Amino acid sequence: MEESKRNILFFWLGSFFIANAIIAEFIGVKIFSLERTLGFDPVNWTVFGYALSFNMTAGVILWPVVFLMTDIINEYFGHRAVRLYSYIAAVLIAYSFFAVYSAMHVTGADFWNFKKINDTQTIDMNSAYDTIFGQGLWIIIGSLTAFLIGQIVDVKIFHSIRKSTGEKHLWLRATISTLVSQLIDSFVVLFIAFYLGKLGTADQWPLSMVMAIALVNYIYKFIAAWIMVPLLYFIHKIIDEYLGKELAHKMMKEAAEK
Repeated sequence: MEESKRNILFFWLGSFFIANAIIAEFIGVKIFSLERTLGFDPVNWTVFGYALSFNMTAGVILWPVVFLMTDIINEYFGHRAVRLYSYIAAVLIAYSFFAVYSAMHVTGADFWNFKKINDTQTIDMNSAYDTIFGQGLWIIIGSLTAFLIGQIVDVKIFHSIRKSTGEKHLWLRATISTLVSQLIDSFVVLFIAFYLGKLGTADQWPLSMVMAIALVNYIYKFIAAWIMVPLLYFIHKIIDEYLGKELAHKMMKEAAEK
C-alpha cells in the first residue's frame, strides 16, 4: 500500500511538473502587460537608462508553478527525483519544438490557408501559425539552458537549507531556493537569446538592457514566489493527508538523506 501511494504521488507530481514546463514554453510567445491586465497604467520605471514596464512573456504565469512542483518533489523524493524530471522535461520540450518545426514546414490545405474574417479582412493562416508557434533557435537554447541551470541551483539550495533546518521552515528553503534560481534564470535566458545569440548583429541587446529587463522580470518572480507560499503549504497538507503522517515523515526523512 505504501509503495503504491509513493508511485502514484511520484507519477502525478512529475507529470504536472513536466506538463507545466512544456505549456509555459509555448504560451511564452505572447508578451502581455501585467499592469494593464490588472487594470493599471504601465509603471514606466527607468532601469539602467531604459524606460521599462512589466511587459513579460506569458510563460511567467506557469513558471512559478513549475518551481513550486520542484520544491514539493524535492521535499518528498529528494534532489535526484527533481533532476530526473528536469532532464525529462528538457528532452520533451526540445522534442516538442522539433514537432512544431516539422508542422510548420508541411503544406497547408487550400481551404485552410486563408480564413475570411469579414468582407474586408482575411487571415493568412500559415503566417499566423508560424508567427505564433515559431520561436528563434537562440530563444529555445536560452530557455532550455536557463531552465536546467535554474533547476540545478534550486535543488542544491533547497537541499542545503533542509540539512540545516530539518523538516521545519519549509517556506524558508522553498522561497530562498526559488528566489536565487529565478534570479539566475531571468538573466541567463535573456543573455543567451538576445545578447549571445545576436552577437555582432544590429539586433544585439546591450548588456545594460539585458540586466534591466531581467531585473524587471525578476521583480515579478520575486513577488510570485512569496504569493505561492500559502499554496505550497496547502499542497503539502493535502499530500500529508493522502500519504498519512507516518509515511509522509518517512519519505521526507529519506529525501533529505539522498
